[in-house]
Amino acid sequence: MFSIHLSRLPWPRGRGAALALTLALGLALATSATACGGKGGVASVDYSVSAQKNYERGLKMLGDKEWVAAAKYFAFIKSRFPYSKYAVLAELRLADAEFGAEQYLEAVDSYKLFEKFHPTHEMVVNGYASLRIAEAYFKMLPGDLWILPPSYEKDQTSVEEAAQQLRSFLTRYKASPFRKKAEELLARVGKRLAEHEWYVARYYWDRGKWMGTVLRLRRLLDRHPGVGYDVDALWLLGRAYVKVEMPERAREAWTELVTKHPTTGKAAEARDAIARLPAAAPPK
Repeated sequence: MFSIHLSRLPWPRGRGAALALTLALGLALATSATACGGKGGVASVDYSVSAQKNYERGLKMLGDKEWVAAAKYFAFIKSRFPYSKYAVLAELRLADAEFGAEQYLEAVDSYKLFEKFHPTHEMVVNGYASLRIAEAYFKMLPGDLWILPPSYEKDQTSVEEAAQQLRSFLTRYKASPFRKKAEELLARVGKRLAEHEWYVARYYWDRGKWMGTVLRLRRLLDRHPGVGYDVDALWLLGRAYVKVEMPERAREAWTELVTKHPTTGKAAEARDAIARLPAAAPPK
């Protein structure tokens, strides 16, 4: 995707400079919108002599998903009203425009710069900028195309980065109004990581790599519990422990399955499997 980093453009002063900057911002986002399948046209812009009015019009354009027009308003505020409180807000909203135009790498950098230069700003303190960074990482996760291998078979580095950013957010912003959104995103990321661990565990199992299966299933259960794989993972873990001649560990895995998920079909199989295990050795 073609990309121009809006936050790294200089912020010149004066009418001519403001016009040049506005055109550059508009070109960057217009190109991005076209490349990403966004709106083909650009909404008209009617500047006001008031910083507040321009900011409000920019917000409306954000709400209408008119990223180019929104960027024009915020760039105009930045250059014409540099000492207004709306100039600072315009920096943040330019990052929002990048995010909306699916320029996620650029948006991440812009939000990070906003956090760096305005650490006490309300939209930093309440976790907004941090969550948008995490959300941008999430948006960049590889998707599934029928002509390519499923995402769970691919390298998971970007998924791990998204999870790390979300965990960091939840640790730092305990009272943030955006915690619920972060928790929802982390659950979705955790599901993606669990899918990968399950895929690798099954890969080892199908090839007779019993200990590799054990290690991957333990990792899945320890790191990503409760995302939909617990029952199958505990059942297969018990079978893998039997293969490596560790019946007591198999008993523990299947007992956990029966205890925590007693009404599932796998729990019934686990009960039968436990009954077939050799008797536990008496304690020494």
